[in-house]
Amino acid sequence: MKAIIIDDEKHVREGLLLLGEWEKYGINTILEAENGDDAITLISEHCPEIIFTDMRMPKRDGISLIKWLHATDRKSKTIVVSGYDDYEYMRNAIYYKSFDYILKPIDPEVLNKTLERAVMEWEEQALSLSSQKEGDLVINEVKSLYWDRLFTALLTKSQISEVEEKKIEKEFSIKISKGSYTIALISLKSLILKQFQGDAELAFSTITNICNELLSKHNDGVCFRNINQDDELVIFFWSEKNIAYLVDQIYLWIYQYSGMRCIFALGQETNQFKSAYESARQVFLKHELSSKNRIVTLKEINSRQIIHLLDYSQDLKWAIRSGSLEQVETLLNRIFIKLENSLFLEQLENWDIQFELLLKNWLNDYEIHSSHVLYKGTDYWKDDGTFSFQKFKDEKKKEFLDLIKTLTDARYQKEKNSMQKIEEYLQQNYQQDINLQEIADRFFLSREYISRKFKQDFNETITDYLTKIRLEKAKELLENPYLKIYEIAYSVGYQNEKYFSKVFKKLTGLTPNEYRSSK
Repeated sequence: MKAIIIDDEKHVREGLLLLGEWEKYGINTILEAENGDDAITLISEHCPEIIFTDMRMPKRDGISLIKWLHATDRKSKTIVVSGYDDYEYMRNAIYYKSFDYILKPIDPEVLNKTLERAVMEWEEQALSLSSQKEGDLVINEVKSLYWDRLFTALLTKSQISEVEEKKIEKEFSIKISKGSYTIALISLKSLILKQFQGDAELAFSTITNICNELLSKHNDGVCFRNINQDDELVIFFWSEKNIAYLVDQIYLWIYQYSGMRCIFALGQETNQFKSAYESARQVFLKHELSSKNRIVTLKEINSRQIIHLLDYSQDLKWAIRSGSLEQVETLLNRIFIKLENSLFLEQLENWDIQFELLLKNWLNDYEIHSSHVLYKGTDYWKDDGTFSFQKFKDEKKKEFLDLIKTLTDARYQKEKNSMQKIEEYLQQNYQQDINLQEIADRFFLSREYISRKFKQDFNETITDYLTKIRLEKAKELLENPYLKIYEIAYSVGYQNEKYFSKVFKKLTGLTPNEYRSSK
């Protein structure tokens, strides 16, 4: 907290500095001024909460200063300190709402009690003002959300209810059932990504305020967020005379604010809210993204065929299974050639919907949990907000690259897990007569694949690995002098004692009896 002492006599200023218990009341900065002019400069720059001022000073006196403070509506607490018990001074101090009036010579107790009360009152008012501002902010946010919801609901209704009409008439002084409407739509996707770093709420709030500031000047319409669409801002014009001018101005204001060129999709004038929106929505979805026009209408919309990603699902599936990005890129480039001269928002939405459907199936094939996070490319826009086909292609290729890596990793892990399970099975069932076909049937894998993959992971064949397990177990059993050799052979999976001895000697260089004697 800051305070300022204004007095043309230095010893008075020094006396106040010494007598005041400043730190006790949270004041850590104390400014000084010799006259009213200097004081105004310091007050304007530092905004002190507590002001002590003399009444008789050169240049600008105390009365003139407290008049200025009153006129600027500052929330600071002004305490007049004067050597004159003068009614005129007191009357002005009271009239211009000074906090208190104390006389020189200054009594330390009076000074500090006055200072304490001034600080307490300032803090109470500051808290109250802060709560009021927070309350106003919440009210404005709730009010904005309320109108967003109400107008969004009207977009799908053929008729407006009497209750809704009265609410709109009360708020906007417009009889909405009388007359015709025009709707314009703006996509904020590029603005959200580029200008607002992904903060959609801030983007909608900012651009809505820009639009409504212009629209409210002559009550030409209202701007609101379509809460049923991720990035769609709706401008509802109920006055048709200024539409062209207003759209130009809104476009210009947004461009001046953000440096980005948003596209306005302008529908036809109609006497029904729903049809006005549907008309604008058609322009919104079907306008050519590469068009240089920033304000597009139905006249510029041509019938275009949507390129379906599902038509390429089998080719994409095999290209992805190959694990070759080159094969996927070749296929994607074939699709991009068809898209190049026919890109519009509906096509982009259709691509994303179908890609998600295919993605779900591909992940299920590899038993990958649906919560797995994959790269999702959405930034198709240049820094000025215009669409970039090259960025669209780059983003889609990144999605497939991440998918291929994920599926390849999953396949590797699945194969690795299968071999680990086979190895565990051998460890637990070495006493039994195990063959490759039995393992293949149990784990639903081909004999050839198991032979190749097991040797790749464990550096030996399944037969050699099983033999090694059996002989290690036999060595342990041979340490027991009471077990017969045929009992040990049978215990580790050999039905023939002679064959067991032959295998044992081949791998260890000793017969079972020689091995036992060596221990």
